[in-house]
Amino acid sequence: MNKSVSILGSTGSIGRQALEVAKFGNYKIRALTAFGSVELLEKQIREFKPETAAAADEKAAADLTVRVADTPTKILSGIEGVCECAAMQADVVLNSVVGIAGLTPTLAAIGAGNTLALANKESLVTGGELVMAAAKKNGVDILPVDSEHCAVFQSLAGCNDRGQIKRLILTASGGPFFGKNKEELKSVTAGQALKHPNWSMGEKITIDSATMMNKGLELTEARWLFDVPAEKIDILIHRQSVVHSLVEYVDGSVIAQLGVPDMRIPIQYALTYPDRHESPAQQLRLEDYGRLTFETPDYETFIGIDLCKRACSIGGLYSALVNGANEQANLLFRQGRIAFLQIGEAVEYTLDNIAPCQPGGVEEIFETDRIARQAVNKFFRIETEQ
Repeated sequence: MNKSVSILGSTGSIGRQALEVAKFGNYKIRALTAFGSVELLEKQIREFKPETAAAADEKAAADLTVRVADTPTKILSGIEGVCECAAMQADVVLNSVVGIAGLTPTLAAIGAGNTLALANKESLVTGGELVMAAAKKNGVDILPVDSEHCAVFQSLAGCNDRGQIKRLILTASGGPFFGKNKEELKSVTAGQALKHPNWSMGEKITIDSATMMNKGLELTEARWLFDVPAEKIDILIHRQSVVHSLVEYVDGSVIAQLGVPDMRIPIQYALTYPDRHESPAQQLRLEDYGRLTFETPDYETFIGIDLCKRACSIGGLYSALVNGANEQANLLFRQGRIAFLQIGEAVEYTLDNIAPCQPGGVEEIFETDRIARQAVNKFFRIETEQ
């Protein structure tokens, strides 16, 4: 197989693993993008020889242009450059950009008719209706890369009627603070929150996993990907991260997808779909685990799941509002400016007190995101940076 692949966010955790999969499968890399990790992006350009690369940060793009001037790779800059890479003809465009910044590249890839391997959940959290409508209009397949959504996608094989689904069950590791109460979480640090027990991920998503906000965002993403209402999506804590998610049908059957906790498996499936090939990941040996456990989340301590579910049920751009508030609060925590539990408090304040824009297009989504971030700064009495 010699598919052509473009990877957006190639210097992040998912992007780096996607390049491992591409190398293992001998795929042709058409384009690479990053925000500003110039040294790593330069190494990737020299190894994988893409036709085009882009750095969203203008200064990083200028630096990169000088660094790789001896190569034939064309260097673009800004979000416009990232979108141009997304729109280049490729068999698959994998979007692993972090946060709402991934929305416009998602729409650019879909608008160009490219099959989209989606690791940027915020595209659907903030603009689910817009993205799914664009995909339908352009006849584009959206293949989920998140392990949970890839598991649901596989467990839905053969289901031709969504009415046969009783519920989707997304599993969660519980993060580094599983079993701790609010009192125990008052003084935890970003360093502690970044020590995930099972997965190797970027800082933003690892903090989201620690607050369990990530599972709320995944619930919202699943609502759009699989056209299932939020009320029919449940969460289970599964510490071993072997059962990646399940689908329960009306006849009582429950179909699950299992595998070792290795993101290269869902990444590869998105790139090879509908085929399967040998993987660089280890084989799952259930006898090595001995026991698999499942528990109900502590919704009182980890309030992010219910906040996302509420926003999803209200509809409109409330999920975009919650996402923006979380992104800002998550950043402030990583900067050491707020406490861990204040992330959820800020999101809850924003959901309860701030109205998003009326649904329209991309401009309304980004304006809602701006309003949410501003609300969080106001909540913490932080002067809004221009």
